[in-house]
Amino acid sequence: MRKFDNGVAATQLQGVTWQKSRHSNPSGNCVELAGLPGGDIAVRNSRDPGGPALIYTRAEIAAFLDGAKDGEFDGIVGG
Repeated sequence: MRKFDNGVAATQLQGVTWQKSRHSNPSGNCVELAGLPGGDIAVRNSRDPGGPALIYTRAEIAAFLDGAKDGEFDGIVGG
């Protein structure tokens, strides 16, 4: 199983399915996630699909999502 480093070109993550939120704006600009073999999660900017992807563990993504659900980042995004 290949281990990917942060900042890997998203095009090197072949065979993954990128998914964006249905809440993405009409232009399609959004963060996209893809599950990797071994359980890590890749994150990329949909405006630059061939650009760098950040790689996180499932636990890191779960902690981020829990914080977002709890409103911990509302001050950053103006919510």
